[in-house]
Amino acid sequence: MSNVKQTILTDEGLKKLEDELEQLKTITRKEVAEKIKVALSFGDLSENSEYDEAKNEQALVESRIAQIEAMLKNVKILDEHEISNDIVSVGSKVRLFDKEFDEEVVYQIVGSTEADPMQGKISDESPVGKFLLGHKVGDVVEVETPGGICLYEVLEITK
Repeated sequence: MSNVKQTILTDEGLKKLEDELEQLKTITRKEVAEKIKVALSFGDLSENSEYDEAKNEQALVESRIAQIEAMLKNVKILDEHEISNDIVSVGSKVRLFDKEFDEEVVYQIVGSTEADPMQGKISDESPVGKFLLGHKVGDVVEVETPGGICLYEVLEITK
């Protein structure tokens, strides 16, 4: 049995990954190959930092391509019709009242690949995301974070 982790994505997240993969394969690969070609023209490879740098960049690009391809092989797309407004699940948008800061916040719970806290997208594996899963409107959730205990009241759950 494989221990490969399933990648949970929204349609938007899938498109972003596919676009990144296309960019890496068609444009970035060619740019790096050109850098290597130019660096080779400088001669002696033993003291050619441009060549070493280009080869390192090539390794990073190929690694990212392999990583994206592996994720896409084991992807689960969130079906909006399967997301409930009754309980917090991956894909839910949750409006919360942060009792510590006396303010409302909105988060979308997404898979770890799509997490972007600055855009309000938090991973289902993050402390807040993990503790919110399974809760309902009206629940007060105590979340243990690296910064201490936070209290949130679930105000609304939407798709």
